[in-house]
Amino acid sequence: MTLDPSPGRERRFTAPLPPRVLIAEDETIVRLDLRSLLSSRGFEVVGEARDGEEAVALARELEPDLVMLDVKMPRLDGIDAARRILAERPVPIVLLTAYGHDELVGRAVEAGVFGYLTKPYREQDLLPAIRTALARHDELLRARRELGATPPRKLGGRFELILPDRSGGPKWPLSLERRPDGSLDVTLDSDPLG
Repeated sequence: MTLDPSPGRERRFTAPLPPRVLIAEDETIVRLDLRSLLSSRGFEVVGEARDGEEAVALARELEPDLVMLDVKMPRLDGIDAARRILAERPVPIVLLTAYGHDELVGRAVEAGVFGYLTKPYREQDLLPAIRTALARHDELLRARRELGATPPRKLGGRFELILPDRSGGPKWPLSLERRPDGSLDVTLDSDPLG
């Protein structure tokens, strides 16, 4: 439980919201069963996709707390969909597949997924995998925040990065500087290079 910090209101304790889940599965019956199971266990299923492209678009639009992807889907497989989703926003992803080949597992790990379950999965396997993925993702975000709160080593306190445009166009200088209060000042130069 967390404290509700709303200004002008009496402080009260609120329960955490149920995790919002996006399901991507091309087999309708499997997708509906998964939706039913998750809903009965307190998860909020916010979207359903029938292929990898649709999963990427819905993840962008809905910003779920967890994404569940089938590996073998039309248009874009689950692993490539996971890569695209994670490139835009960090979110725990659990892959569901009938295939447990080492090559697929290796690709999934390289893509950055948080869980991998082979079908047919049982409820007693699925729910712990989801909870583990959510917990590991929280740990990752916490570690990133702690790393960001750590003052930089004596390198002048200012860093400059060059961000290429996704289309291969101009490059954009990005400056990062730690302020005396510990916060980070991020500046994107309005004039591109080259």
